[in-house]
Amino acid sequence: MDVQSLVFTFLGGIGIFLFAVKFMGDGLQKAAGDRLRDLLDKFTTNPFMGVLTGILVTALIQSSTGTTVLTIGLVNAGFMTLRQAIGVVMGANIGTTTTAFIISINVSEYALPIIALGAFMLFFFKAPKVQNIGQVVFGIGALFYGLKLMGQGLAPLRDLPAFAEWTVTLSENPLLGVLVGTVMTVVIQSSTAAIGIIQQLYAQDAITLTAALPVLFGDNIGTTITAVIAAIGATVAARRTALTHVIFNLIGTAVVLLILPIFQRFIEYLAVTFNLNPMMQIATAHGVFNVANVIILFPFIGVLAWIVTKLIPGQDAIVEFKSKHLDARFIESSPSIALGQAQQEVLRMAEYSYDGLVNAAEYLETGEKKLAERTVQYEQAINNLDREITDYLVQVSSHSLSDQDSKKHSTLLDSLRDIERIGDHMENIVELKDYQKSNKVTMSDTAMNDLKEMFELTKETLKAAISSLEHHDVEMAKGVLEKEELIDKMERRLRKQHISRMNEGVCSGGSGIVFVDIVSNLERIGDHSVNIAEAVIGE
Repeated sequence: MDVQSLVFTFLGGIGIFLFAVKFMGDGLQKAAGDRLRDLLDKFTTNPFMGVLTGILVTALIQSSTGTTVLTIGLVNAGFMTLRQAIGVVMGANIGTTTTAFIISINVSEYALPIIALGAFMLFFFKAPKVQNIGQVVFGIGALFYGLKLMGQGLAPLRDLPAFAEWTVTLSENPLLGVLVGTVMTVVIQSSTAAIGIIQQLYAQDAITLTAALPVLFGDNIGTTITAVIAAIGATVAARRTALTHVIFNLIGTAVVLLILPIFQRFIEYLAVTFNLNPMMQIATAHGVFNVANVIILFPFIGVLAWIVTKLIPGQDAIVEFKSKHLDARFIESSPSIALGQAQQEVLRMAEYSYDGLVNAAEYLETGEKKLAERTVQYEQAINNLDREITDYLVQVSSHSLSDQDSKKHSTLLDSLRDIERIGDHMENIVELKDYQKSNKVTMSDTAMNDLKEMFELTKETLKAAISSLEHHDVEMAKGVLEKEELIDKMERRLRKQHISRMNEGVCSGGSGIVFVDIVSNLERIGDHSVNIAEAVIGE
């Protein structure tokens, strides 16, 4: 093949390989559903369990970055401590080695039939489970086909004197090899693909093991850059978890470079003992490096957590998803106290709805992305607390309750439903603002001022409803009913005014849709505030 064909074959191969890794990972993730997040939540009670869970989840979704992002979300939500997250990150480093082992199995000749099987499952079956499996099968076939093309594109390099000289330089200067591996992974944005390239080069005798190992270690550092980029401007928890990933791989690389000749002889010994093919040798080196790194640094998780906390001060969780007050022991011993605990949690959930509404209002005004993300976090926390509190109250209802406690129980259940719906409406407002931004819909200053006025009234109404629930203040609850009447009148007035503005050409039709829908959502929040107040009044 000529140079152009070789380059195109290699680039096409790496493109197919990258697509296959993502497509296969997405299929596995869809097949697992929400169970991956639940797995990380439930089985990371301590750092050791975090390591095991990190290995499993990363092996399933074929992406250490994906696992790290999931973990960051859980730490950010208060589901997981930083120490537990460090354990998951360590496990993710081991789990990501599975792809290197998979592609070491030489089934490239069967890549096209595997792709055909996957496509058949995708296009001729309607069942979601079969389609998800088909996506995984197609991804595996494409993985091997892309790898085969990469190998064809790289094979001639072994005959180039310049490339041979370069590999000698890498052998003599391991730090340069580490830098090459880091840059290569940053450019490709996939350590799996970068390691696949090393495996192909080594399999084609284009590079020696001495030169390949430092590049391999650099790939491990490069894969942390994606998380670092994602964490820029993000929460404290995100930045700490990303920094831990970087420190973990830097320390591991530094340690192995100090004993590189011993490490290389060990890999060569394993290759001879178990008759490993060249690609499997690289996969084994990758696996041994990451397992050894975890074993060495696992006892120092507390130290790593302390270091990143000092380097990045601040509060881990902005919104805590988990309940704080629900204690199952009170259900049996004192249902009345259990109801009091449930009430505290309902009030915390209600405060989240108010804080989320405040963030949604600010997002509408400023368009700052972090405000939208914060609002969505509040909504997700509300949904989670809704499930936990409902389950708790159902258990409480199975015990004998006094008339007063029965009334309180009903009030809390009714309020729960309304608070959860308020969360949905504030998320709707965020989505409407997203629509406005993405479609470049402009609204006049008058329209924005009208929305600001209605937001203020709605926030006051919701705040009063929450306060009436907290103090069981009937008079304050009646005041909520009066405020809601003002919201209804304001909604009608603002609709008419905006229609006039559209008729006059001051506002566009697109802005009319956004404006009216936001006003409708605010009016519905007012209705749910009234429902909470009426539950307090006893109507």
